[in-house]
Amino acid sequence: MPRPSMLPPVTPDLTDRSYWTGTIKMSLSKLFILRALFQAPAHGYEIARRVAEMTRGCCSPTEGTIYPVLRDFEAGGYVTRADVVVGGRERKVYTLTDKGCDALRTALIAWAEASQALESASRDLFPDGYSEPSAAAECCSTSRSDPAGADHQ
Repeated sequence: MPRPSMLPPVTPDLTDRSYWTGTIKMSLSKLFILRALFQAPAHGYEIARRVAEMTRGCCSPTEGTIYPVLRDFEAGGYVTRADVVVGGRERKVYTLTDKGCDALRTALIAWAEASQALESASRDLFPDGYSEPSAAAECCSTSRSDPAGADHQ
């Protein structure tokens, strides 16, 4: 029996800002969900609203993102779930546990360290500070002597 042809792996376009934005948002969603529950217990829709509010819309998790994360958090003991009636509707309300608070602290420290490293690594590319998307285009084109970037490391 012939084997189905193997499709080559899809290589993401690393020059596409949406690739990086999506990767960052996916990683930060868990942190912001924990942070939203640190405020007070909440149901999924309220958690999503809090996350969108605290990130000023930068990170707005959908049901497809939030509920699998909450299930993982519950299985890991980071949150507990209770079925309660809110506004006449039965809802699953999630509460952060002590272990969840520890996870939030750990995540905040790790992201702070990563942010500092990112700032340090980009300081020579953006000596006046990063302000506009055009600055990113200029930083790489003006700092390289070889158009192919062979001598830029």
